Formats: sequence, C-alpha cells, structure tokens
Amino acid sequence: MPSCVNLPSSKETYEWLEAAISRKYADQPFKIVYVDIHNPPSEEDKKEFAEKVIEDDMFYPVVLLEGKVVGEGNPKLKTIYAELEKYGYVPV
Repeated sequence: MPSCVNLPSSKETYEWLEAAISRKYADQPFKIVYVDIHNPPSEEDKKEFAEKVIEDDMFYPVVLLEGKVVGEGNPKLKTIYAELEKYGYVPV
C-alpha cells in the first residue's frame, strides 16, 4: 500500500490540517471531511474517490480542495493555504 513511512497517519494529518486551517483562517467557515479509503462512507462520490486513490496507487493522505488534489503523501500547508486563498480565504 502506498503510504509514506515515518509520517503521521492519514487521520492524524486530517486532525492537524483541521487545526492549522482553523487557526490560520479563524472565523472563516470551511468543511473538512476524512474518508477512510478502506472503509469509505456510503456516499457515491466518497466511494469513487476511495477507489481512485487505491486504483491509481496515490500516496495517501490525499488532500482535495473543491475536487482538485492539493496534497498527496505529505501535504504541505503552504500549498493548501495558497489554494484556499484563491477561494477568498484571508489569513488572520
């Protein structure tokens, strides 16, 4: 399975991203969703995403923003922040 050795788990990365985004863009609403690719929720889009990650041998965690991959394996905050700011988020 393509995961990155010696890095935080996907779940830990999800929690880290949620906390970092909340601090950087305080009082600016966003929704972050964790999808377990080996046990995805029943929503079709999430199931399809999980299958794509597995079939394409993507390095997880994979971070999507508005359907675009903005991080894979070891997501970088700088890249994610830059993408958020394209959607009008303003750092505080």
